[in-house]
Amino acid sequence: MELHEALYTTRAMRRVRPDPVPDDVQARILDAAIRAPSGGNQQNWRFLLVDEPGTKAALGPLYRDAMDQLWRTVYAPTIAAAEADPDDPENRQFRRVQRSAQWLADHFEEVPLYLFPFCQHDPTGGSIYPAVWSAMLAARAEGVGSCLTSVLGFFHGPETLEILGVPDDGGWVLSGCVSFGYPTGRWDDAPRRPVHEVTFRNRWGSDPGLSVPEPLWSPR
Repeated sequence: MELHEALYTTRAMRRVRPDPVPDDVQARILDAAIRAPSGGNQQNWRFLLVDEPGTKAALGPLYRDAMDQLWRTVYAPTIAAAEADPDDPENRQFRRVQRSAQWLADHFEEVPLYLFPFCQHDPTGGSIYPAVWSAMLAARAEGVGSCLTSVLGFFHGPETLEILGVPDDGGWVLSGCVSFGYPTGRWDDAPRRPVHEVTFRNRWGSDPGLSVPEPLWSPR
């Protein structure tokens, strides 16, 4: 797969089929992940794969409760605004994303594979997220969809660590949860605000000196 196609189309793919992700595909995904930059080449990361039904069954209720708390707290104002003006384009887009995120929660146990990335003594994620993103790009090249979430660690961190058997004396920090599976939808470049609306140069609020009104890559 051409690099820019992977970069432009690796978006959150939450709705996936229950078909297993073969071991050789998992191996290629993780082998690409560990080639990512590592501060001081410390490689103080661990990757925990979860495909066992019992483990997913234990985590599923926690994930659904975490999503429920997220809707009732962080996203409560956004949900209220979307309900007040459902025809607004931004509100429609948010509701689509909300439905997709809720699908993952409702079908947590049916997703074939999860990756839980851990980094030692680094709550920022700076030492692990390059590897996580490399895993997601490698999955895209294999036709596997992925989605990075953090709600389990945010709302049910201790319970999640206990279920996963993570030792409590190693300084391991849960840096997220990545779902993997073969998507039911189609790959496409994700709509985003253009570069010149979110970029400055040299000083906050300044003109970046460039304009990108349309994506610079498009599907062939």
